[in-house]
Amino acid sequence: MCRWLAYSGAPIYLDSLIFQSDHSLIDQSLEAHHSPTTTNGDGFGVGWYGGRETPGLYRHIQPAWNDENLRDLAAQIVSPLFFAHVRAATGTAVQQTNCHPFRHGRWLFVHNGEILEHRQLRRRLMMEVSDELFPFINGTTDSEVIFHLALGYGLVEDPIGALERTVTFIEKLGHDAGVEAPLQMTVGLSDGVRTYAVRYSSERESRTLYHTRTGHALETICPQLQGQTHNAVAIVSEPLTSLASDWVAIPESTAVIVEHGDVTYQPFRPH
Repeated sequence: MCRWLAYSGAPIYLDSLIFQSDHSLIDQSLEAHHSPTTTNGDGFGVGWYGGRETPGLYRHIQPAWNDENLRDLAAQIVSPLFFAHVRAATGTAVQQTNCHPFRHGRWLFVHNGEILEHRQLRRRLMMEVSDELFPFINGTTDSEVIFHLALGYGLVEDPIGALERTVTFIEKLGHDAGVEAPLQMTVGLSDGVRTYAVRYSSERESRTLYHTRTGHALETICPQLQGQTHNAVAIVSEPLTSLASDWVAIPESTAVIVEHGDVTYQPFRPH
């Protein structure tokens, strides 16, 4: 399975979380601690918000630990809101269009997990994508399909509701095809203002997801945050530091909304 992180708060260099923490995303790409797949080397991506209308995006099929361009870019780019993702492929090709984050307008989307029996269900999943959104699917992953289904179900106006409707459709389709537990997911998404995350799976044994307990948890990782931690929040597949008290495990079947440093929970209940 993949590993991902999202950050929002005072602007920081991307490499602070991707490279410099005790258990950075680069470390997790080599040796994840909370995942059945310990190595995540099937490509990577970063997406960040800056002064432009749409977020920036850099993706590559190389292992993240072996890309010098990523190291150089992350050391120079400063952003108040960004995502990073390292991929462990689950049956689809290692190609750039399959690397996360996925982008549509202002929105970025990352996913860890899978639609079980995706090959069996793919044709019917794709048929549910709207005619307007279908041309924007460039890769072959189940993750990109989830994103575009959610866009079609109203993600821009109601992100959590759209994801609930998406999961409802996927689970019904899977159950009708004899797939007992069709979906495993932690997802992160943002419009550049709010960040959303969901931890959910059909069998109620979801992959791990955490957020920082307070902004102070990031001070040791990001020295430039000294005195500016009041609105800093990181959401991660697994903790970036060894101090357990810095991190809060997001409960099963829960949606998280982050805005201006405030973290709120709500139940995630597909209909």
